[in-house]
Amino acid sequence: MELSELRNEIDSIDRQLVELFKKRMNVASDVAEYKRQNNMKVLDPSRERALLSKVGELAGEEFSDQTRILYSTILDLSRSYQHKKLNANSDLANQMISAVENTERIFPESAVVACQGMEGAYSQQAAEKLFRTPSIMFFANFENVFSAIESGMCRYGVLPIENSTAGSVKQIYDLMISHKFKIVRSVRIKIDHNLMAKKGVKLSEIKEIFSHEQAINQCSEFLATLPKDVKITRVENTATAARMVSESERRDVASLSSRSCAAEYNLSVLASSVQDNGNNHTRFICISNELEIYPGADRTSLMIVTPHKPGALYKMLSKFNALGINLVKLESRPLPDRDFEFMFYFDLEVSVYSEKLAQLLSELEQECDEFTYLGSYLEVI
Repeated sequence: MELSELRNEIDSIDRQLVELFKKRMNVASDVAEYKRQNNMKVLDPSRERALLSKVGELAGEEFSDQTRILYSTILDLSRSYQHKKLNANSDLANQMISAVENTERIFPESAVVACQGMEGAYSQQAAEKLFRTPSIMFFANFENVFSAIESGMCRYGVLPIENSTAGSVKQIYDLMISHKFKIVRSVRIKIDHNLMAKKGVKLSEIKEIFSHEQAINQCSEFLATLPKDVKITRVENTATAARMVSESERRDVASLSSRSCAAEYNLSVLASSVQDNGNNHTRFICISNELEIYPGADRTSLMIVTPHKPGALYKMLSKFNALGINLVKLESRPLPDRDFEFMFYFDLEVSVYSEKLAQLLSELEQECDEFTYLGSYLEVI
């Protein structure tokens, strides 16, 4: 048989499959109506397990696995269609809709903002880009920023979550698991590391350099050009490094810090823009205790714990695909006190006004072991 004939046969089979699929979805719609009238949940795990077992047996040993995968996808689409037909928004989806309606139309120009570090830190630059006149409170570590939001000490907190060259800030993701907050906005800050020392000091005099670990990693090529005996010392952030140089009695110390630290701590720049990649940006999130959704929000963040079994993450991802929602970030972190179980962090690119988002939230909330909606927001670039 010629290839064209084989393809024609496949096309004929596909036409039959499509018609049968449509017929199945129409019946699923009737099932949804029955469940609505009898106050039943869309998801029936025992029914799905039995069905997957049955179709696997019907397919025989050779096609059992493929058939299970096919029907798992069909069941996901069927559930999604039932949710859509029922317009079954969850309490969470209704909270999101309420936040859209009740949040002020304009993002605040001033507020009390919590940041990690001190004057001159990149988090300060992020806060000043988000707010016209922020009142910044600095804290020693990231956990204290979360705590300041939870306690109501500060309305907002600004935290680094990922860098374009060094990757995610793992500590922030770990803290996300144990703290309650909502993301209300995000911002990208261009990172420009400079080697700076006390005025009058020359590059050849430097014996020790202070900076944050990520800054050191991002300037590895420049640091490799320095004499082998130059010591690299890691400190809590780049602003702290600049202050240490300013307050030190030594002349042979320098820091890798932002240019704003030079003016803040009366230092001179020995080498400008020494990061390996000129296109180096850090993304910061602005968090709040309350759910605030401002106009134009087109990014949504979620945390999900899936059932600890094969294919669980795939089933979550298939929902995004079925609804045409773009996934722009996926991060996994181990759950404390749970062996080989993970929290998955998702960033979705979807308008907060999309009905698909409300539908997705309703489905995920019902089908995940744990599900946390972190907010919908606009990213400032």
